[in-house]
Amino acid sequence: MTKKLLINQVLLVFLLVGIGFQSCKKDDIKKKQAEKDEQIIKDYLATNQLEALRHESGLYYIIIEEGSGAHPTVNSTVKVLYKGYLTNGEIFDQTNQDARVFKLKNLIEGWRIGIPMLKEGGSGIFLIPSAMGYGSNQVGAIPPNSVIIFEIELLSIL
Repeated sequence: MTKKLLINQVLLVFLLVGIGFQSCKKDDIKKKQAEKDEQIIKDYLATNQLEALRHESGLYYIIIEEGSGAHPTVNSTVKVLYKGYLTNGEIFDQTNQDARVFKLKNLIEGWRIGIPMLKEGGSGIFLIPSAMGYGSNQVGAIPPNSVIIFEIELLSIL
């Protein structure tokens, strides 16, 4: 084996170890953020004396009104009224009397999981961990790694 080939193999091993280390480090950061989000949600529920169910994804939800129509799918286009706010109560987005129309597949994961739990005419509150919202990105008034809450009324499936 030539010295150059040996050096290249050693460098390749270091590169692969480095990539593996970075991947583990990112996974650890995501896991710690998920644990932090879980505690923020539990604290919010306790402080506000709310009882919510936990979806296997980590999304917490409260069905206010089940509704009587069909359930949308992730491929549905929906017409909704909503209010989005942070756990400190700061509203970052809301509809007034004008409903909004969205293709569910184009929305954050929290909406893609939560809205199909409702039937047409139903409403609920969804407590969305940061990874299912905007993650580590700042979006408008929403700080990075924020748990976000949406009150959503599903008016219709289009």
